[in-house]
Amino acid sequence: MSSIKFPRRNFIKASAASLFMAGVPLAGYTKDRPPGTISVILLEGGMDGLTAVPPIGDPDLMRMRSSMTPSDFLQLNEFFGLHPSLPNYSALIARNQAAVVHATSFPYKKRSHFEGQNLMEGGGLSPFAEKTGWLGRALEIAKLPGRALSLDMPLILRGYRDNDNFFPASIRNSKRPNADLVDLISMGHNSELADLFSKVAKKNTKNAKIPRDPASLAKYAGQEMARPGGPIASVIRVKQFDTHANQVSDDGQDTHGRHAMQLEIVDDVIAAYREGLGDAWDDAIILTLTEFGRTVAANGTKGTDHGYGSAGLLAGGSISKSRIITDWPGLSKKDQFEKRDLMATIDYRAVCAACIERALGLEHDKIASEVFFEPQLPRLYDYIFS
Repeated sequence: MSSIKFPRRNFIKASAASLFMAGVPLAGYTKDRPPGTISVILLEGGMDGLTAVPPIGDPDLMRMRSSMTPSDFLQLNEFFGLHPSLPNYSALIARNQAAVVHATSFPYKKRSHFEGQNLMEGGGLSPFAEKTGWLGRALEIAKLPGRALSLDMPLILRGYRDNDNFFPASIRNSKRPNADLVDLISMGHNSELADLFSKVAKKNTKNAKIPRDPASLAKYAGQEMARPGGPIASVIRVKQFDTHANQVSDDGQDTHGRHAMQLEIVDDVIAAYREGLGDAWDDAIILTLTEFGRTVAANGTKGTDHGYGSAGLLAGGSISKSRIITDWPGLSKKDQFEKRDLMATIDYRAVCAACIERALGLEHDKIASEVFFEPQLPRLYDYIFS
């Protein structure tokens, strides 16, 4: 049987993604501009942390998933490697500007995409318990209003107050709204509608033409965040990590499979953020989120099923020393969660809390109690940023 290789980097051009930006400092409302920026890459579907950052020093890795582990991995240390689809991220690690948190997860174990994604964005104590998101709540505590570069405001950025949204589009025969006309229309309506029309008048309604591939959106987000008075936070959504089948290609090489393609997208998104942010990179933190990991063992269709523990990728100039942060549980059957998944030993909410603390300058105890509703949430700040 002949092997089929995916068109790798070219695939990125056809990959749709969503970008959301929030946290715009306002004169008279925001006290001071926070010390940094925070960007979240949502990896929907469940990223396989054992593929992205294989624990090559674990004696059970090759026995459990030899077909899922690339032979040409990039070696990080004696115990961990890095998938070859992450060369830009590897370069950041070499420059002490990236870190990995492994064997981690949000505290969700039921393996439902809908519940898991809701929990990782809402950051509450159970799925669908919150109508706001953890980053939106943090921005609100920091007195930074939100705006979504989309038709909808994602849960992760929603606060208790109404946030605005902005969707740049190029529509044939459409023109920039006339501000005087908007004022005349608003005068003939009640205060609520007048406020709505006022928001329309204030929006940046120029004829924006922004490509929708993930890397272009990340570069644009970085440029906007680097502007004086620009947004503090951004979120990019990358889908298709649900690799039940064909995670590796017919030739058995993971570097040609579906998960490898998705990791390439993540790698290009991080590199594009770096380019777009420019000097603002020095105070930036970027982190990935995924709703759960994948099973340790491969299934019968060269894929993996919904699991528990995964890995989080962090990057940015606010990181001063690259490291792998983990309390490694082991991959033997007795060490697996429910004898099938990588056990999560680090609560990823604590990682998010540390990134909020670094970017927004909020105190950990306030983040733990008012953002994640977990006063006993461990503080991992020094592990990541010291």
